Amino acid sequence: MRQRWAGLLFLHWPVDPALIADRLPLGLQVDLYQNQAWLGIVPFFMDRVRPSGLPPVPWLSWFLELNVRTYVHDAQGNPGVWFFSLDCNQPIAVEIARRVFHLPYQHAAMRGVATGNHIHYTSRRKSAVPTASFDYEIPASTQLAAPGSLEFFLLERYRLFSTNPTGAIFSGRVHHAPYQFSPAHCAHWSTEPFRLNDFPEPATAPLSLLTAAPVDVDIFPLRPA
Repeated sequence: MRQRWAGLLFLHWPVDPALIADRLPLGLQVDLYQNQAWLGIVPFFMDRVRPSGLPPVPWLSWFLELNVRTYVHDAQGNPGVWFFSLDCNQPIAVEIARRVFHLPYQHAAMRGVATGNHIHYTSRRKSAVPTASFDYEIPASTQLAAPGSLEFFLLERYRLFSTNPTGAIFSGRVHHAPYQFSPAHCAHWSTEPFRLNDFPEPATAPLSLLTAAPVDVDIFPLRPA
């Protein structure tokens, strides 16, 4: 598939690795930075989503996504992303992602409004309250993450892992140019997505707040990990 990710906000908190390890399938291990696991909330816009070789389709190819994620590696040391949930306001995309990519997509009512460089973003999972809301700015000046930095650890991930109903682990590669990121000015954020995933809601602000410029992304087929 091909798609564009835009309006990206990355909010991350350090957490006890045991909190993450207890939720991972056998075969995946927590990836650590400075002896900490990291749990993130990432709202963004999914644009121009379509199979390779086909044009985007109005309504179907533009939607919103908010994921709760952490960072893992497999037995061979390949680093990647593990998703606890992916809320989405495109019903067809939810069903395709569940069946094809074995990802825990959830139906949600979502809205993203961009006014200049300011974004107001809300998400309410179906049958859940309250609404998670985020107000943040997209800075004009960006930079590349330096290898070895926390930003590089959190952003430069080009593999996802998932499991099917039998527990088999799959790996899917993604490809895009390195993120052009900036520290985020985020006037308001919500930790409601953590609560929906049965994680304790942090009492402190995220240690890492980042935004990133849009990236065009190639999504490759899943393979057994």
